[in-house]
Amino acid sequence: MKLEDIYNTLDEISPFELQEKWDNSGLIIGDMNRNITSLVVSLDIDEELLLEHDEGVLFIVHHPLIFSGLTSLDFSKYPANLIEIMIQKNQSLIAMHTNFDKTHLNRYVFENILGFSTTSQSEFLCTTIQNWQGSDLIAHIKERLQLPLLKVVAPKETIESISLCTGAGASLIDSVQSDCFLTGDIKYHDAMKAKSQNLMLIEIGHYESEQFFAEVLAKELKLLPLLAIITNSKNPFII
Repeated sequence: MKLEDIYNTLDEISPFELQEKWDNSGLIIGDMNRNITSLVVSLDIDEELLLEHDEGVLFIVHHPLIFSGLTSLDFSKYPANLIEIMIQKNQSLIAMHTNFDKTHLNRYVFENILGFSTTSQSEFLCTTIQNWQGSDLIAHIKERLQLPLLKVVAPKETIESISLCTGAGASLIDSVQSDCFLTGDIKYHDAMKAKSQNLMLIEIGHYESEQFFAEVLAKELKLLPLLAIITNSKNPFII
């Protein structure tokens, strides 16, 4: 199957034109005319993943390997070290990042993983109107995302509304109208800002909240005449 045909299918599933201006979703490495015989769907790629798969594989990932223009290719450093392997093995790479967040991933995690009912949804925020005791909500999130610990800002005893953005969504704090906001990569000054605004923040992790990308996309790829292998790069953090 031609890479171009797969690309067009992905574009129908989650249009690349929906990505943010700063994003770099789409074809990262490859040739639209290349013949693809197997697919690997993963949150990211790493060296171990590239080496364990055959030549000619198309990797479909969430995070773009290249975000901005490269001024050099030092093959001893990231991401050039991975690019070198992919070129040597004729492997290809397509990223589906902020476009897939908007069309699939946020809502899937909110509903299918955390079990909330979406009351409203904007581009990156899923929201539910639902009553929770703060301690019960924390225990629920720990169980559903299998997180041994949670960092919480401005905890509340009772919560009437919850919003979520997978990955790093702290820049959306001013857009959140809920009592509690779930997201990852919360920085110190984000926490200070949320505390001053009496917004309860729960850090759900970047990897932990987006690790479901592969299983969500694989369901959409069942109509393709190629088997999509679901895998994931390893979380770089060790707890």
